[in-house]
Amino acid sequence: MRLLTTTSLVATLVLSGTAFADGHATLPLKELPGIADRDYWVPGEVNADGKLEALQAAVGSDAVPYSGTLENPVQIALIYPSADTSDFWARNYLALTKRLEQLNIPFETTEFASRQIEHSLQSTYASQVEQDADLYDYVIFGPSELAIQADNIDKLSGNDGFGTYVWAFHTPLKDLENQPDAWFDFSSAAGALTMCDYMLGRLGNDVTMAMNRGIPGITDNQRSGDFKACVEEKGNWTTVYEHYGEYQREGGFEGTSLILQAYPEAKIIHNANTAMAMGSVEAQVSVGKEKEIFSTGWGGTGLELDAIRRGELDATPMRMGDDVGAATAEAIKADLEGRADELPLVFLGRITVAHDQMSAEEIDGLEQEAFRFSGVGALER
Repeated sequence: MRLLTTTSLVATLVLSGTAFADGHATLPLKELPGIADRDYWVPGEVNADGKLEALQAAVGSDAVPYSGTLENPVQIALIYPSADTSDFWARNYLALTKRLEQLNIPFETTEFASRQIEHSLQSTYASQVEQDADLYDYVIFGPSELAIQADNIDKLSGNDGFGTYVWAFHTPLKDLENQPDAWFDFSSAAGALTMCDYMLGRLGNDVTMAMNRGIPGITDNQRSGDFKACVEEKGNWTTVYEHYGEYQREGGFEGTSLILQAYPEAKIIHNANTAMAMGSVEAQVSVGKEKEIFSTGWGGTGLELDAIRRGELDATPMRMGDDVGAATAEAIKADLEGRADELPLVFLGRITVAHDQMSAEEIDGLEQEAFRFSGVGALER
């Protein structure tokens, strides 16, 4: 059941021929370095200029209600690993539903929950939803793992009975025969460059740094590798040591203890996630060095913000956590209004820098903005 208003029906008839004729063939829109070495595209290769920024602006602004009328509520199926410990899914479900309410779009949701490791269960859910296409207008799919679920993304995206959105990934796979209508995520690469610009502006050039990296792979390559490359190229920074702490608090503590002892010339310690950042500041506090080291975190979680408030952590790239759900609601509205062609293929949530030179009121304001729909503080599960 693909719910179409009069406006969106006309737009679909006009645009579907173009999409069918050359929609996938036109990708990438541009080529960026390394494209031949990847089996996926990065957002800059598939987003038309200005579309991402326009959707980010809409998500960060007050809701503008839907301009049409609907005879029945929009039917949304959510297939995602929301039974896992991460609150990403629950928060963005809340953001999605509350933004739809603000947009005056009536809706009903059906959730198909799994854990991150239950790949086969997700496949079963995807097949069930695809077979029951007449029941749904939109399907939101949060893959347990991108490559494992690629066939299901392709299958869902190829069904004309509903629109398909993917959560928690921003790397469209090149070999998909059918691309989903949009991907929604946060970019570690974009966060690394935002953090790079901030650090260079605050600390200047010719700085000596050490790093607590995560686990070798795409996430750490972006969070740590892209940051390192940026500050070394633009600011002539020197990296004296890189410790792989496996995203664990203990890894951050051990790496920092080693750095303090063996590399006292390093005055910056870059941490690739919250857990390692907490271990790092704990190690510094234990020897009274927290005021001598400039320490960074990643993500802008409540633990990191509290550490900034205490003067133990200095800066962190902070995700506006509810942006993914809110952007999906805006995408549904645009589709209903026949404006789907205005959307980027890949939406990236906003990332800004929270730091110790902010007032308590400014930090509180960032936290309120990041979780404006799902609420500040731990979710009840």
